[in-house]
Formats: sequence, C-alpha cells, structure tokens
Amino acid sequence: MYPLKFEPILKQTLWGGDKIIPFKHLNDALANVGESWEVSAVEGSESVVANGADKGMTLPEMVRKYKAALVGEANYARFGEKFPLLIKFIDAKLDLSIQVHPGDELAKQRHNSFGKNEMWYVIDADKGAKLISGFAREITPEAYQERVDNGTFAEVLCTCDVRPGDVFYVPAGRVHGIGAGAFVAEIQQTSDITYRIFDYNRKDKEGKSRELHTAQALDAINFADVQEDFRTHYEQLPNEPVQIVDSPYFTTSVYDMTENITCDYSELDSFVILIGVEGSCRLTDNEGNEVTLAAGETVLLPASTQELTICPEGKVKLLETYV
Repeated sequence: MYPLKFEPILKQTLWGGDKIIPFKHLNDALANVGESWEVSAVEGSESVVANGADKGMTLPEMVRKYKAALVGEANYARFGEKFPLLIKFIDAKLDLSIQVHPGDELAKQRHNSFGKNEMWYVIDADKGAKLISGFAREITPEAYQERVDNGTFAEVLCTCDVRPGDVFYVPAGRVHGIGAGAFVAEIQQTSDITYRIFDYNRKDKEGKSRELHTAQALDAINFADVQEDFRTHYEQLPNEPVQIVDSPYFTTSVYDMTENITCDYSELDSFVILIGVEGSCRLTDNEGNEVTLAAGETVLLPASTQELTICPEGKVKLLETYV
C-alpha cells in the first residue's frame, strides 16, 4: 500500500465563505463553500482516492479491500469495515448554529451511528473571530429550555476570541459553535449527527427556518460542563511533534518544522492522517513511495506504513492524527 490522497468533497452552506477554494489551490468558482470533507466514509459523502493504483475507489471500498492493513488490527477489530474518522476544513463567513453532538451510547440508540467527539485547530481567524465552547456558568435543564425559548441561551455560553494555532477539544455533550471569521481544521468521529439548538433565526434559500433539535439536545447536553477557558494550552516546539489531543477517539499532534523529520510508525497499530496547514513538504515512506503534502491537502498513511520521512520545502505546519 501507499500514501493515499482523496478528492475533496466541497459543501456549499448558508454560512460558508471564500477561504477554502484558495487555501486548497482549487480551480473552482463555487461560492459559499463552508466545508471541504477531506477524508470521509459518511454514507452519501464517501471520499474517492485521487492517486495511484487504487484511484477511483471509495474509502469504504478501500477498507473492505485492505482491512487491517489499511486501518490497523485493533481498529479493524473495534470498528470492522467502518472507517472511524472524518476530516474537514470549515470556513465560517457567518456564525454557525449553536449545537451539540450525542455520545456513542445515545447516537447508537437513536441513529445507529458513532457519537461525535471532535476537535478544532484554528488555521486562520479574522479580527474578532470567536468560537463557542461549553458553558460559562452552570444552568439547569429547565433553565436551558427557558433560555432557548426567550433567545438568551448564548448568554450562558463560553465565547472565546481565537487566533491561528488555537486548539479546542469538543467532547460529545459540549454545547459549541463556530463563529464568523473562524477557519478551522476539524477532526472528528465518523458521524453526521448534529442537534441544532439555536440558528440565529436564519432562513434558508426558500425562506424557511432550519429545523432545531432542542428536545433531542436536552438528553445529549452535559450541563456540568463549565470552565473559564476551554482552549487546549500547549507549547509550540520547532521540528518535533507536539501532542495536542489524546482521547479514546483520536490522538493528534502538530508539527511546526523547517528540518527533515523521520517518523517511526512500526509500533503504531493504526492508519495515520496528515493534514497540511502551512507550506509544502515531501513525504517518503519505507517502501520508497513519495507524495507531496501542501497546505489544504490531506494524506492517509495505511497502517502498514513502518516509517515516514517528512522533507519540508521552507516552513511547514501539519497535523498528524490516528486512532
């Protein structure tokens, strides 16, 4: 097997902006692109291999064909033929809805789906851009319904000014929202289950309000999820991986580099996904396969990869994630 690239799946949205197309160096005139799904096995939005001998195959077809050689023995035993992660770029020209995602148990019970634990890495942020994550003060389920009804729910949420490099881990049950001007990479479980709580009274192109899920959200919300600052604080170190998230669902590190780095994956029983955030580099695996990774691109390394050398062309920043 070899490092895999995929065709991006571009999603036009009510709130989408104009950053994704140039960031990914795409020759495309689409407007209001809110999301680019980079690696996806979500039904109806399956990623298609863009390079090499398996070009044209979907990600679910790849998992069925290569099994543990692609995803790792433990992941194949745990998830079977369901690929466990979904990778996106998100560009919010307008505020996204305030929402919450169910955990594994509730999502399985209601939707026969994985839950949705996720993280954000801020790639770019306009002046004044914000992210909403968790509660600023504790409220009761009764107060939740009252505040949703009277339009004051946002007043009890923790709203943070953001800048490039900020990291937020967003576990299932945490109320959250991406604010206007924020451009993020999102790493999450493979799930498209979202409960919208408040959508700023917007109408869609047909003049209808989008469906809200305030009653379903009630059972999913962690009402005790109160902090002053929900950011993940980390030290940025040059030319070595810095772990920023370590969860049962994925482990993510950031690389900020100007020198070659060789990654030893021989003891890792998982695929690895690399997400280009800044600059460009060459990736060469232990079998001599070589691909480029530029800002806006994503590469999936199969679990059979033993070693990878990353050769930056100038300054490079990338995210590495695995299960």
